[in-house]
Amino acid sequence: MNTVETVLVAVVIAVGLVGILVPLLPGTILVLGAIAVWAFVERTTLAWVVLGVVTVLLGATLLVKYMWPVKRMRSADVGTWSLLAGGVLGVVGFFVVPIVGLVIGFVLGVYLAELALRKNNRLAWASTVHAIKGVALSVGVEMVGALLATMVWVAGVLLS
Repeated sequence: MNTVETVLVAVVIAVGLVGILVPLLPGTILVLGAIAVWAFVERTTLAWVVLGVVTVLLGATLLVKYMWPVKRMRSADVGTWSLLAGGVLGVVGFFVVPIVGLVIGFVLGVYLAELALRKNNRLAWASTVHAIKGVALSVGVEMVGALLATMVWVAGVLLS
């Protein structure tokens, strides 16, 4: 793979990393896809090993991304219906107010669902804060996994 192609793969990986923070792009999929394209073009044993390590790493990240925050939110008594309401209003908010509407809609949805359930403003807000922390933890885990995958790819590029 020549330098221009390697730079293009790096750009797609960078776009994927931004996509993890901005819920407009499938960040992890872009990172994995770019590294897979690099491995298919390189066709070396090292490239296949890098792709294998990255795939396992991102797969483990995917599991942790969903399991850890859900466990924390359940221990804080944030209900499934509240998260569902947050997700629905987040999607609606995304189309009403592009990009930031997703976050605003999610927070509003969780808060309203918790308020309807608990009938107490402070308890509803406390649950909403736990839900926000859970989402932030999920994004953080995904970002760490994608950054580690990027580091593995960079090591593979330097060693090849």
